[in-house]
Amino acid sequence: MRFVYLDIDSLRPDHLGCYGYPRNTSPHIDSIAARGLSWDRCYASDVPCMPSRTSLFSGQFGIHHGCVSHVGSRAVPFPEVPRTSFVTRGARDSWMQQMRDAGVHTVSFSSFADRHSATHWTSGFSELHDTAGRGHENAGDWMPDALDWLERNAHKPDWFLHLNFWDVHVPYHPPEEFGTPFAEDPCLPEWMTSDLLNEHQDSSGIRSAREALFLKHAATRRDLNPDRMETLEQFQTLMNGYDTSIAYVDLWIGRLLETVERLGIREEIIIVLAADHGECLGELNAYAGHCFADHCTARIPLIMDWPGVTSNRAGEHEQAYCHHLDLAPTVLEGLGAEPPETWDAMSLMPILKGQQTTIRSELVCSQLAQTQQRSVRFATGGRDYLYIRSYRKRGYTFPDHMLFDLGKDPHQTQDLSNVMPDILQQGQQLLHQWTEDMLSGRTNPDPLDILLSEPTEEEWMKQNRTGNE
Repeated sequence: MRFVYLDIDSLRPDHLGCYGYPRNTSPHIDSIAARGLSWDRCYASDVPCMPSRTSLFSGQFGIHHGCVSHVGSRAVPFPEVPRTSFVTRGARDSWMQQMRDAGVHTVSFSSFADRHSATHWTSGFSELHDTAGRGHENAGDWMPDALDWLERNAHKPDWFLHLNFWDVHVPYHPPEEFGTPFAEDPCLPEWMTSDLLNEHQDSSGIRSAREALFLKHAATRRDLNPDRMETLEQFQTLMNGYDTSIAYVDLWIGRLLETVERLGIREEIIIVLAADHGECLGELNAYAGHCFADHCTARIPLIMDWPGVTSNRAGEHEQAYCHHLDLAPTVLEGLGAEPPETWDAMSLMPILKGQQTTIRSELVCSQLAQTQQRSVRFATGGRDYLYIRSYRKRGYTFPDHMLFDLGKDPHQTQDLSNVMPDILQQGQQLLHQWTEDMLSGRTNPDPLDILLSEPTEEEWMKQNRTGNE
């Protein structure tokens, strides 16, 4: 098996042509989708960056592995107590170690471990290439090295190549020479109106229109974010910057595809594209961040071009619910290997082979870093709903309990919690039951409870800046 995993930070599926976006942001990604299968209901179980990649590469939900925040005591996995072996269970059971045990040479081009001090994430990689920007690098800074690796190793058997793109993560700063391809191509969504933006200006939150914490960074490169978020023109500028960053990544994915075609291995390799999370682009009054356990933050693209497995579904869209971490046991099953018993992940192979139509009846997502929320996506009465429970809101003024009809309102503009009490209660019951099931028989507590007793992210950062403990 030769496998290329395109890991694009902060990428929303609804800004890709293959998911229906009208702008031409992703012609090369779309070409992968045209050959493969795209999942419409794939969600990261834990967001944002650190929790998401820890979940994927550990095969576990954050409520089990414990690494659910970027600061504080839960910015690392739960300790293994008592330690009963020379190698930790987390290292032994990691996705990459399982791949190595199956005879696969595992390689990563990424700065993720350095950016987040995520040494636990490195377990099982045969080669680690730090792309050296701590998340601020462009694809052009490191992709030539990755393509060189591919040139030298393309015809070797059994390798896994992880390519981690940060360009779509705020601040949006593609190289100056790439220009601004969407400046003359306005694309304002109908749901974003002047009235709604004015409402957001009158409200609050860490990345709200009024505070706009993430809009300007102390970056050494140009960035394409607006200075403020007060007008629709400024919102359009934000959309242009986000879409330009996607287009720049797509350019390099095109060069990757050209390389594998020239090397004659296009029909022999598996290409999967996904993200760690999406991006808030105005939803729930958050701009240029990944703040919630909601649809825009937790939903991600998942595109599989797997010769012999997805070939008979070329260009199709799969509607079954899945989590991003379900990719790990799917790949292991393709290798003929069994996932560890410690994993929460479930193989998608029964769906890919047409043996089942579903593996999960609902999806629970957790955001315990930028806010403290959990959500449940579930179907009832032929409709898809998202229930969101907020435990700590970081200045946002929305209710503690929210309910949205995702089929009619994917941008979450109409909270139905007061008009659909029965559906709201169903969401609450599903979340309660999931939490009980996840904690049953476990020694470690719910990491949410721990974080609610600790300082917020801003308080941790303030203490760090002032030297306080």
